[in-house]
Amino acid sequence: MRLSRWAIRRSGWRFVGELPDLPKIVVIGAPHSSYWDGVWGLLMKSAMGLDLGVMIKREVLNGPFGPIVRRLGMIAIDRKAATDVVGQMVERFATHEKMWLGIAPEGTRKPVKQWKSGFLRIARAAGVPILPIFIDYPTKTFTVGPLVHATGSTEADLASIRAMFAGYQGKHRGA
Repeated sequence: MRLSRWAIRRSGWRFVGELPDLPKIVVIGAPHSSYWDGVWGLLMKSAMGLDLGVMIKREVLNGPFGPIVRRLGMIAIDRKAATDVVGQMVERFATHEKMWLGIAPEGTRKPVKQWKSGFLRIARAAGVPILPIFIDYPTKTFTVGPLVHATGSTEADLASIRAMFAGYQGKHRGA
C-alpha cells in the first residue's frame, strides 16, 4: 500500500471526491483506452486500500502477470463464451456481505459507439447502485461521480450515465 501511494504521488495522479460508505456497489471507470488505465487504477485501488474486484478479459490472466493480477482481485471473463456473466455477478453479490465490482463500461480499450449494458443489468438485478469514476489523463485525476440507480430503461440509463463522462479524456480518447 505504501509503495502504491508513493507511485501515485510521484506520478502526479490524484483521487478527487469521497467514496460512499456502502457495502455493495458496481463501480464503472471510463474512458478506458489503454492498459495504463488498469495500471493507474490498480495503484489507486491499492493506495486507498479498496477491496474492489475488477472484471477483466480472461487472456490477461494467461500471461506472465497472471498470478499477480489474480492476487489483486481481478475477475476473469471469457468474452467469447456464451456464459451468463450477469447471472454469475448477481450471484456473487447475493452471496457476499460486501462487494465492490469494477467494470469498464466500454468492454474494451478500442473506441466503441455504444457501451455494453452488462454493468446496468448487474446493478439492476443485484439491487445495488452504480458509482461512476471519471478518468482524466490531462489532469491526472480519478474523480468520483454521483451514485446512480438503474431505472429499468437500459437505453435511457446508458445515455444519461455516458453523458456524465463527457469532457473526460482517456490516454487515447474521450468517453
